[in-house]
Amino acid sequence: MTDAPTLSTDVAIIGAGPTGLFAAFECGMLKLDCVLLDALDSIGGQCAALYPEKPIYDIPAHPAIEGGALIEALDRQIAPFAVPRLLSRRVEGLTGHRGAFTLRTDRGDIISARAVIIAAGAGAFGPNRPPLAGLEGFEATGAVQYYVRRRADFTGTRIVIAGGGDSAIDWALALKDEAEKIFLVHRRDRFRAAPESLRQLDEAVAAGRIEKIVPYQLHGLHGTNGTLHGVEVATLDGDTRVLEADRLLPFFGLSTDLGPIAQWGIDSIRSTIPVVPSSCETSLPGVFAIGDVATYPGKLKLILQGFSEGAMAAHAIHPIVRPDTALHFEYSTSKGVPG
Repeated sequence: MTDAPTLSTDVAIIGAGPTGLFAAFECGMLKLDCVLLDALDSIGGQCAALYPEKPIYDIPAHPAIEGGALIEALDRQIAPFAVPRLLSRRVEGLTGHRGAFTLRTDRGDIISARAVIIAAGAGAFGPNRPPLAGLEGFEATGAVQYYVRRRADFTGTRIVIAGGGDSAIDWALALKDEAEKIFLVHRRDRFRAAPESLRQLDEAVAAGRIEKIVPYQLHGLHGTNGTLHGVEVATLDGDTRVLEADRLLPFFGLSTDLGPIAQWGIDSIRSTIPVVPSSCETSLPGVFAIGDVATYPGKLKLILQGFSEGAMAAHAIHPIVRPDTALHFEYSTSKGVPG
């Protein structure tokens, strides 16, 4: 049996989702060594694990790009820097101080780092499940799913999508040309999504590709042996109806947990970490947080904002790692990727 590795690096990045990957690129551009750590067995975070075929519309220069394709592009971007990856590892402990941290994983790895970037997204995450009788049996057969990994799996199906936020709207639009029928169930006729998505939803409803079922909530599941035949919905007044369907996609958000991070002495608020907006430094000097896990006044939970935060954190870290070296940053257009 080989011993778990002991690594020494400039920056330890906890989380290999899109913001963590871009932070690795920014560190590389500043000639800072880094290592990526993630509890999942592959890079990409939620984009790759949960929504590889979900279109993302707010990435600059891409009118639309699927989550999996975005991760592949970010992976190619950091390839010149040969960033080590410790995957299937949960960071259990963090000790030390600014300029000299030690991280320990659940597999015994020990990482020495002069600074730390937490890019843990939503932390440990799982779906908020609807309280429906017999739910587990339908989950086991895939009749009820909380993530869409392949749109082709829904070709010709009748789908009930429940929820009123971005995920529900985005998947209703993404699956409308795959499914035989889509019902969009929400407790009120007001949806929380980007204006353009709402415009597309109105068009799809007018064209008969999506049927809005409002104001209704999920009430029951009809079927046998895990095969779904219908989804029962009800109004607040108790009126019910059954929608003929063989798939249910409930999008009620994720339950999140910072896990061990909450025990590291870093200030947190409801599974998020407050940071200094100009540097993304947390209450623990030398530890930075970016992406969905970070919060500050005016924060937007957009991937592109996470990219910006990764750049700010890398620049703030440079004087920690290279205190005697002035940073004369040049645009990549003039200098290219460092050799």
